[in-house]
Amino acid sequence: MLDQAILSEVKRTLAQLAAISPGRAIEVRIPPYAAIQCGDGPSHSRGTPPNVIEMQAQTWLALVSGEKSWAAALLSGEIRASGARADLSPFLPLRITP
Repeated sequence: MLDQAILSEVKRTLAQLAAISPGRAIEVRIPPYAAIQCGDGPSHSRGTPPNVIEMQAQTWLALVSGEKSWAAALLSGEIRASGARADLSPFLPLRITP
């Protein structure tokens, strides 16, 4: 069973990321909570996209809040990223809006 508070926060912050970085070049996956497409560049419509970022919800929320840096999470293996555009560091931490 999914933790509803985590689900709500993951969805809210992913929506905020999509708003500040619109597009369909990068797929950001926070299983089992949510996945979005964002980022400027070539989009995809089927199959595995060329730019994929995946991590656990706790890692995502720590990045969003600034508790953890993109570089540290990537180095520790908490982020799985593939593709030339698979880098969210310019957008993190997010400026949280209610």
